Amino acid sequence: MFSSLMDKMSDAFKKFRNKGKLTEADVREGMREIKLALLEADVNFKVVRDFVAKVTERAVGAEVLESLVPAQQIVKIVNEELIALMGGTAAKLNVSSHPPTVIMMAGLQGAGKTTHAAKLAAMLKSQGKRPLLVACDVYRPAAIKQLQIVGEQAGVPVYQLGDTVKPVEIAKAGVKNAIEHGNDYVLIDTAGRLHIDEAMMEELKNIKTATNPSEILLVVDAMTGQDAVNVAQTFNDMLDITGVILTKLDGDTRGGAALSVRHVTGKPIKFVGTGEKLDKLEAFHPERMASRILGMGDVLSLIEKAESAYDEKKAAELERKLRENSFTLNDFLDQFKQLRKMGSLDQIMGMIPGIKPGDIDASKIDERAIDRMEATILSMTLEERVKPEIIGASRKKRIATGSGNTVENVNKLLKQFEATQKMMKQISGGMPNLKGMGKLPGGMGRISKAQQKAQKNQKKKKRK
Repeated sequence: MFSSLMDKMSDAFKKFRNKGKLTEADVREGMREIKLALLEADVNFKVVRDFVAKVTERAVGAEVLESLVPAQQIVKIVNEELIALMGGTAAKLNVSSHPPTVIMMAGLQGAGKTTHAAKLAAMLKSQGKRPLLVACDVYRPAAIKQLQIVGEQAGVPVYQLGDTVKPVEIAKAGVKNAIEHGNDYVLIDTAGRLHIDEAMMEELKNIKTATNPSEILLVVDAMTGQDAVNVAQTFNDMLDITGVILTKLDGDTRGGAALSVRHVTGKPIKFVGTGEKLDKLEAFHPERMASRILGMGDVLSLIEKAESAYDEKKAAELERKLRENSFTLNDFLDQFKQLRKMGSLDQIMGMIPGIKPGDIDASKIDERAIDRMEATILSMTLEERVKPEIIGASRKKRIATGSGNTVENVNKLLKQFEATQKMMKQISGGMPNLKGMGKLPGGMGRISKAQQKAQKNQKKKKRK
């Protein structure tokens, strides 16, 4: 995500870092590099012009030129202006004071409306809401079936009246059905076209009039760059949208759409699609996106991903096992599965401050390593998983054959587990350097009774 733009922005900032004091000429030369980086990222020309003018105006002031660390001041200004460019703060969904809240999904065919309607429904359901999906795309072959499939995967009901009823009538009936069955959100999946035409816009306007939606979310493909911005502007002019969902942002190395949509339409990006699975939908946070673009990471999103993957019951069970020193290979595997829920390893790495896409060779991040590890552990007997010390040469050979692996990889796994087990024992036993940290949840970091007694004796000696 944004890897090309990140690299070019980083190169532009180097021009500032190499100088202890900056002149106005230095600033303008550096801003020329930033301007080129944004244009190459397919950011709208007017957006680039306004952005560079604002940053330059601030950067040639006393705030930067008289600063002891001018390079840092410029990065700060660029960061602040990027945040403002993308909307300043995260925009939340508009919620109706009289349920249900109607959300109308619009966009061109192929942008991902149907999938993202289900993604948004799944997100709402995870927040304790009761959403209903309404199938109003009666033109595209199998569109209704697709919505039913993704709706079932999301665990959300789908209302449909087939492909012979007019979309406006289906939308009205869907809202009525939601009221009768206590659904607090209605997501209307409308039809798209390969291009914007009069018939499509007229139908969308009719659905809008009939259902009075609280939200009209335009779904656009971030990979199309400048075209995505043009589509957003046209839809906004004709329909007065309330927000945008950018799809395929994980594959957008340039970032032009994300940086242009808000400025051009005046409407916020509310969500971004970052993958094909139903849980790959994130609320759009301008400050976090600016941080990523400038190579400063996105720690808050990383924490949120960790929290969403966190399983309280498993965590409590793990804490018990740590106290009892009964950490097994099954537990070892569980920890990697929890990590995997957070997303791909390269995505996670991209959120860590100071790590840019070019810093990590993607070919060296072997996503299949966890698959091989799982296959190896599952090829062991229950006794072997609990007591790996009984695994001798013949057992290793059997495990390797059963998992389609090598004995060398089995040995490597057992060594990794042994090292992890030792570390877990140290944590559960209470290492001396954890003494000042107080009591951590679940007993982690507590000192033993013997250590407590020894500390009391030392204090008595000092008093004497």
